[in-house]
Amino acid sequence: MSEPAAGSWTARLRVTVSDPSLAEWLERALRPEAAREVPRTRATVGRGPDGSVEVSVSALDSGALRAAMNTYLGWIHLALSTAETARAAGGVRA
Repeated sequence: MSEPAAGSWTARLRVTVSDPSLAEWLERALRPEAAREVPRTRATVGRGPDGSVEVSVSALDSGALRAAMNTYLGWIHLALSTAETARAAGGVRA
């Protein structure tokens, strides 16, 4: 599916972090997921005007939107938790 139909459900997540390199890293981590074909949904990942990371999701129905948003929220949480754990351990900086 290339594009949900007009009148579809849409939502946008904005993640603001204090470190621009972390925002760049998060965007690169999420971008391949947005490129995947997922039934009834379409997602884009980009940078907001304030340097934040934005995820926009369009879906044909509320169930598909809920599933996609929960999935992206999980990936964002996992990525940021991983970066924080690595920094706390003195590991690689994101």
